[in-house]
Amino acid sequence: MTDHITRFAPSPTGYLHLGHAYSALFAAEHGRRFLLRIEDIDQGRCRPEYIDAIYEDLSWLGLSWEMPVRIQSQHLDEYQQAVDALQDQGLLYPCFCTRKDIQNEIERAGGAPHGPDGQLYPGTCRHLSVTERADKIASGIPYALRLDMTKALAQAGPLYWQDAEKGKQQATPEIFGDVVLARKDTPTSYHLSVTLDDHLQGVTLVTRGEDLFQASHVHRLLQALLNLDAPAYHHHGLLVGKDGKRYAKRDKSLTLRSLREQGLSADELIKTYL
Repeated sequence: MTDHITRFAPSPTGYLHLGHAYSALFAAEHGRRFLLRIEDIDQGRCRPEYIDAIYEDLSWLGLSWEMPVRIQSQHLDEYQQAVDALQDQGLLYPCFCTRKDIQNEIERAGGAPHGPDGQLYPGTCRHLSVTERADKIASGIPYALRLDMTKALAQAGPLYWQDAEKGKQQATPEIFGDVVLARKDTPTSYHLSVTLDDHLQGVTLVTRGEDLFQASHVHRLLQALLNLDAPAYHHHGLLVGKDGKRYAKRDKSLTLRSLREQGLSADELIKTYL
């Protein structure tokens, strides 16, 4: 255990599985203080019963955490303030493109560079005039707010972050292109909310799976743009099943609830699977 403040931040879209157990225990073992956060901004998929199940499963594993638990849906006003701060800096622009619009534009252009999340947004709405943007918003067309990556990088300058496994890393958030940071009906995104939350909760060591390693490039940029504290990072390996695929919520038989119902104790689960 270190002197760090760590956290486990699941989304209540299903029951916790073995991979979650590993991540939660990893975080608890690497911090003097252990926090729990419920990342429930996706109101279309999140369910209250899964929040209750998270508490139950983590308690069964023998974990305890500081109170109160931060629940993202209760802090939308704070995320809106962060969005407003980025808008005041002229770093966001409204994007009215549907997924079909984006794909059509990419096909017309003969393709687009790929990033961690797939083909990069081609920047269609970045070039709209102020009047065009205002007219579209007034007409009620749904839109997202994208970060103008070129402007953001010019403002922030060179940035670095520290990973326990891979050492000092230079931030290259441009690999994601103009990322979406908010939508008209939801004033935040994963990138924005997790970065702000870690700052507000005083997290000093972010532990999470290596599948989120690339996201840290964007998070380091947002920390600089919003004048937030920059924690250290430790991206751990992912648990995989016999088929070599990482555990997911669709693996019903490998949820902690299912294994517990089969009579497995927490100690046996840890010794057998983790």
